[in-house]
Amino acid sequence: MKFRSTLVMIAAATMWGHAIYAQTRTEKDLLGEKQIPADAYYGVQTARALENFQVSGVTTKFYPDYVRAYAMVKMAAARANAEVGRMSKEKLMAIEKACMAVMAGEYHDQFLVDLYQGGAGTSANMNANEVLANIALELSGKKKGDYHSIEPHDDLNMGQSTNDVYPTTLHVAMLLHNDKVVQQAKELSAAFHKKGEQFKNLLKMGRTEGQDAVPMTLGQEFHGFGNQLDGAIDALIKSEAYLYEENMGATAIGTGITASPGYAEKVAVHLAKITGKPMVLSHDLIAATSSMQAFVMYSAALKNLAITLSKISSDLIFLATGPRAGIFEINLPALQPGSSIMPGKVNPVMPELMNEVCFKAIGNDVTVAFASQDGLLQLNAYEPVVAVAIFESQGLFFKTMPLFRKQCIEGITANEKTLKHYMERSVGTVTALNPILGYDKTTELAKEALQTDKGIIELVKEKHLLNDQQMKDFMDPAKMTAPTDIKK
Repeated sequence: MKFRSTLVMIAAATMWGHAIYAQTRTEKDLLGEKQIPADAYYGVQTARALENFQVSGVTTKFYPDYVRAYAMVKMAAARANAEVGRMSKEKLMAIEKACMAVMAGEYHDQFLVDLYQGGAGTSANMNANEVLANIALELSGKKKGDYHSIEPHDDLNMGQSTNDVYPTTLHVAMLLHNDKVVQQAKELSAAFHKKGEQFKNLLKMGRTEGQDAVPMTLGQEFHGFGNQLDGAIDALIKSEAYLYEENMGATAIGTGITASPGYAEKVAVHLAKITGKPMVLSHDLIAATSSMQAFVMYSAALKNLAITLSKISSDLIFLATGPRAGIFEINLPALQPGSSIMPGKVNPVMPELMNEVCFKAIGNDVTVAFASQDGLLQLNAYEPVVAVAIFESQGLFFKTMPLFRKQCIEGITANEKTLKHYMERSVGTVTALNPILGYDKTTELAKEALQTDKGIIELVKEKHLLNDQQMKDFMDPAKMTAPTDIKK
């Protein structure tokens, strides 16, 4: 016997000795009927996706801005459809209320499709269509599933295809996420620059290829870290330009089938207003639907951020090596014991954590590259894994950069005695004498200093190679940290 919309006992589930019951409603699609939990805002196509794509456990709702992006795109589409005469004012108002509720953070628990999914994002799009349709119905005083009034396909997906909705939604979500990544990166950069000011008068030896080079200040080194990060931030901001282009109105492959004339242009205008981003319609919707260039370019900027932060992290680890048998020019904050067997050992855990995140982001960029180049003809079916990769990198940076800043960078201190010792013992200061004595003579001095274990200044004085004024002008380590007016 078949029971429809009845109380269905959930087998083997009890609580305090009482059976748990749940109501369902019946929905159907081309594959047939399916029971949906009565209180669920999603529908039959979402339910099938929940059965088919139990992969990572990371679902749409894991990224709130991704959920909001769907609501923004659907609201823009509904407004455009109303303007071209396809949607009634009543339906538009109901859909707008639903979209605004989701944009405000409500109903996110209904966006349940795993980010890993076949079908080029169709399941994610239908999840949004069904949830927004049922929210609109309920807010209009109707029952969930009463699709005669507002229908997921005919109304929420009007003039659309997953092939334009999905990439556009990803663009919007990535832009919203990027604002947060950039903000954290700017705060981290500011922390490096603050240390640069704090250490601006501390002289040290610079190093190239791990060898003594020429004097600099510790402040210059930290300002250098900050400026490297500033360059990566600039690249992230500039890469947004690729995400501003969207293909709403392309529908299936870019020809605009099922969309009304003028719809695509109007969607772009509304989407720009809703998101606050300068969204524009791509000039070639067929190219925009089949190409993943925007994701490739933005992912490259994330990779650049990863490479920059990894290089800085590794430098910090090297500068803090010790405490007795390493460089030990700086101290990183001691956060936790570093060994289960070596007493007193403290590891550079935060730069190591930052490196791990950077390695993952670099690997995610490789995923984006493979997925982007492997799409066939008018559509790339691998957009979901691109979304997984980029969202993960953005999320990891957003969460890790403030930890790196607060628990590492802000607490770094300088070992001034160590810095002074290296300055006095290094032969790198001989470089300042090249314009005065010539390369051959200074090479001899460097060799002798290493053989005799004497300092360069000590040898110059012994050999009377410079007079007192020249010693003051050229052998003052502080003056070696900037260009010098050379007069022999």
